[in-house]
Amino acid sequence: MMDLLYLLEHLIFVLSIGYYLILNLQWYNYKINRVILHHHQPLLHIVFFLLPLFVYFAIKEYIFIFLIFYILTLFLWQKKLDKKLVLTGRVKRFFLLLFFTTLFLDLLCLAKFNCKVFPTIIPIAIALIISNLVEKFLFTIYKNQAKKRLEKINPTIIGVTASYGKTSIKNFLYQILKNRFRVYATPRSVNTLGGILKDINEDLPLDTQIYIAEAGARERGDIYEISSFLNPEYVIVGKIGPQHIEYFKTIENIIATKLEILSSKKLKKAFLYYEIPVKKKEKFVKFGENIKNVEASLDGISFDLELNGKNYHFKAPILGAFNAINLTAAIMVAYELGMSIDEIQKALLSLKPIEHRLQKIEANGKIIIDDSYNGNLEGMISSYELVKSYKGRKVVVTPGIVESTKEANEKLAKKIDEVFDLVIITGKINRDVLDKNIKRAKKIILKDKSNLQDVLANYTKSKDLILFSNDAPSYM
Repeated sequence: MMDLLYLLEHLIFVLSIGYYLILNLQWYNYKINRVILHHHQPLLHIVFFLLPLFVYFAIKEYIFIFLIFYILTLFLWQKKLDKKLVLTGRVKRFFLLLFFTTLFLDLLCLAKFNCKVFPTIIPIAIALIISNLVEKFLFTIYKNQAKKRLEKINPTIIGVTASYGKTSIKNFLYQILKNRFRVYATPRSVNTLGGILKDINEDLPLDTQIYIAEAGARERGDIYEISSFLNPEYVIVGKIGPQHIEYFKTIENIIATKLEILSSKKLKKAFLYYEIPVKKKEKFVKFGENIKNVEASLDGISFDLELNGKNYHFKAPILGAFNAINLTAAIMVAYELGMSIDEIQKALLSLKPIEHRLQKIEANGKIIIDDSYNGNLEGMISSYELVKSYKGRKVVVTPGIVESTKEANEKLAKKIDEVFDLVIITGKINRDVLDKNIKRAKKIILKDKSNLQDVLANYTKSKDLILFSNDAPSYM
């Protein structure tokens, strides 16, 4: 009877540890090396993994009380997270594997070896290995299904990548092209091969004429994998910078990874930001240098664009001077696909802002600019310039630039200090560098992001402009 009680306690403990592990894996795209080597809060591993393991094996009695304390601590911690565990098919399969692996080893231990201490790391390791093998097998099936479906639909495929602005380019291009074609774009920020396969299998309409796919990367080969599968006829490579530099180590590696999209076997034309260092080819068209007279305000953006030796004027109700570059990429591809300048100009006038990207909202007498998905130095500084002329009090809520350099965050802090009256710093990752370099503006350092609503209610008032500048999940 005592052995069965220990078995039950061990099952509960392993599943609890497994919950912490799979949550972290989901955060980091199921890459165990990223969870171990690139975690933004490695102290969590000590608190919720290593220390519980040590205590579990060290104590001989009151294990059930320890379990209650551990599970309660884990529950209260995850309750505050803004990025909770999503019970996908992969997660459910992992828990099933972990449960039956642990149960089998424990019963074997009791029956054959008279174990005094039930194995804990072994069932987790076995469950992870089997889970990865199962997911690779299922991935192959999904990939074949997506390939057949794509061949059946046979759309013109456009691939979009960049360090900054790829989601905006994708959405602007979609909104322009839908006036002429039956067009479909990958939703939200879906930009991994797995996400693209799922999207093709489940949501890509059978009558699609043009399919726009966003391609992202965390390591070399990610975009090559996407490009080799989709083989887009047209590609856009937007601005490239030190985003995710901690994974790629050098800007040269980032550039090389983004340019993997050019490996498409069906490539007809590639539109590349003019600063990207590539050899001239007939298929390559540069954009960015052909933009003139950019004007941006809280009402929208206007600019002139030179195409085939002629200048054309464009206006859009989109905020941010930097969006002239993203709009230019979309305009040039739409023009290449046969839309007239008049059609494109008209389409731009009815563009809708991308959610969480300089999205203007008015509430309770306050002007709210939601730019929480803008996470690069140039774009964030451009948004600060945009609100600089506002006559009322200016408030910014930001974690700084995530997955970038200390120098970039120092530049950002100085610009914040120049523009804003109140700064609410969220997240731990850049807290120190922002606090040190912001000297004039009043600062509120928010240790728990769940308190943000209360802080805004207490420290902001009617006629304030509040800019949500980038965002970071609470585990950062």
